[in-house]
Parts: sequence; structure tokens; C-alpha cells
Amino acid sequence: MQPIFITGIGTGIGKTLVSAIVTEALGATYWKPVQAGFDEGTDTGWVGERISRPEGRLLPEAYKLAMPASPHIAARQEGIVISLDKIVDQFDAIRREATNSPAGRDAGAPPLIIEGAGGLFVPLNDHEFVLDLVRRLDAAVILVSRNYLGSINHSLLTATACRVHGLRVAGWIFNDQYGQYEHEIVQWSGLPSIASIPFTDHPDKAFVQAQAAIVRPALLLALGLPG
Repeated sequence: MQPIFITGIGTGIGKTLVSAIVTEALGATYWKPVQAGFDEGTDTGWVGERISRPEGRLLPEAYKLAMPASPHIAARQEGIVISLDKIVDQFDAIRREATNSPAGRDAGAPPLIIEGAGGLFVPLNDHEFVLDLVRRLDAAVILVSRNYLGSINHSLLTATACRVHGLRVAGWIFNDQYGQYEHEIVQWSGLPSIASIPFTDHPDKAFVQAQAAIVRPALLLALGLPG
């Protein structure tokens, strides 16, 4: 089971939409280890409403926190501390179960899409960040960048962090259509573009499945997965 970690250049840039599209495109399993805030539903529920055959493809969160805030603050509000060991233990259990399943034994377990919380330097506790979780899981990274004023700076800072900390980045998926920054971000970051998702006011199931079909060939190539 190849873990693919979807992170972004900040909060509210379309990670969950991209996660749904990638999950659908690869026939993958989806996991959001840390959910902070769920008054309007969880990201897992949102993805489940937009992928085909969600049964068995949505995994429970390691931490499901009520407060819509940075995870370390939301956890503190509930009197707990987020433990990366606990998340990694759950990941190991997921991987063992997938490997031991009939599908896993016969053809290899499907990829696991892991959606992060915010960006790479979102704190998970008082001394560890999302970036540390990516390293612990040894996951390939897909970076999500949304076109907005300032996104070049945020994108290049994120790419620099990945390079400095030795993360394996498959490439960018761009979201929205404000400005035309993709070419410059690819050029200056040295990381390839996998896809560009057009803006829509209605990111429904039909949109997710249509985009999944479009991006699938590039995803397979970027991640080195068989067709």
C-alpha cells in the first residue's frame, strides 16, 4: 500500500476536493488522520458523498476534534495531546489489514490517500507538525496550490520546506483559476505539475468523477503506479 499525502500551501485551498478527485482516480482508500471541526460535517463524509462505491474506502480518523482550529489548540481544548505514535500505529494497522486482504494478496493493496490538516507547518502538538507526520509515514506528497494573490510566495515556501526536509514530492495539483501562476510555480519550484482543477461553484459527485477521469493518466505517471 503506497501512502500518498495530500497537503497544501495553506488552509482553504482545496485539499479535500483534490483528495476526493485523487481517491476516485486511483480507486484508492481515503484517510484523514486529524479532523479539527465538524459542525458542518467531516472531510471524510464530504469525500464519501462524492466518490463511487465509498463502502470500505473511508477510514476512521485517529483524532476527531470539535473545535475548528489548529489541531494542537483543538486537542488542548479537549484535554488531550495528539500523538504521532498513535497515528502511525493506526497507519500500520491499516497497512497490515490491506496487505492481508484477498485484494492485497492477489494484486497489491490500493493506494492510501492521506489528507493533512492545513499546511506542512500546522502544529499537531507542542513540538511536532504535519511535516513530521509526513516523514513518519514515509509518504509521497502531492502539493495543492490554489491560485490567489500571494499564492506564488506560499507555494515556493512550501516547496522549499519539502526540499529542505527531504520529502518525496510527486508534483503540484493546482486549483481555481485566479491569475495564471502555474507555469511560474513549476519553473521556480522545480516540481512538476500533475493537473489543474478548474473552478466550480458546485464540486459535486459528477464534477469529482469527471475530473478524476481526466487526471488519472498524469497521476499514475507522477506516482509511478501501473495503469
